[in-house]
Amino acid sequence: MYKNPDILWLSTNPYLMRFNLPVIKYLSQYVSIGQWEYQLTEDETTSLDLAIEFLNNYLEMVKKPVHLVGHSTCGLLGLQYANKYPEKVKSLTLLGVGINPALDWVSYYYLLRNHFKCNQEAILTHLAKYLFGYRNFYYQKSLVKILKKALIYSLSPHSLYRKCDYFSVEKTAYPLMVSGSNDDQVVFWSEIEKWKSYLKPEDYIWQCPNGEHFFHYFQAKLLGNQILSFWSSLEHSVNYKLAMKNY
Repeated sequence: MYKNPDILWLSTNPYLMRFNLPVIKYLSQYVSIGQWEYQLTEDETTSLDLAIEFLNNYLEMVKKPVHLVGHSTCGLLGLQYANKYPEKVKSLTLLGVGINPALDWVSYYYLLRNHFKCNQEAILTHLAKYLFGYRNFYYQKSLVKILKKALIYSLSPHSLYRKCDYFSVEKTAYPLMVSGSNDDQVVFWSEIEKWKSYLKPEDYIWQCPNGEHFFHYFQAKLLGNQILSFWSSLEHSVNYKLAMKNY
């Protein structure tokens, strides 16, 4: 990882961080990339505003605009940060984030809790199938343990007692890439497609053929190449504009 990266992968949950590593490792072969980590304590109030403040403090030290990447709730954080500080963002890549960025795997968990009279273990077992696609008993058992801990440290605006219905979106002042999986059962591709109404000519939308909600873990190389292509297109666009300006 680089101390002064060009690309910053947002991570706000220590128990889900492992699922970012394959694609980060792949991208690190070609670009300077770092992983920004924010961790709630068990007694700390969930606050996206506080996370945005800490992220901004870090980027003040980096002293240059960066490409931000975020999956699910981390994508919501990246979107809110980029809208507040667009001058510090070269581009934003959203993974598994629909047109309503507030809808994440945590909101889906609480939806299941409210509609089915099952214990947490049963709900998390059901959720693990939709998030990762595994049907193997031993994999599911391990994932349930991970998700149980991940819920405690989630930065998601949702809880058992509070449901955040909507965060509005608009055309962005920075280049945007939006990606989702064709078989994601939490954030359907139809929700990703709705971003098309807000995309600018330099923006990019891409559908991963499979990989469920954590497609960036299962399709690291395929996704990594798409992200690299997006960043490369931005660099070519900048170079072309400079050439025309100097012509």
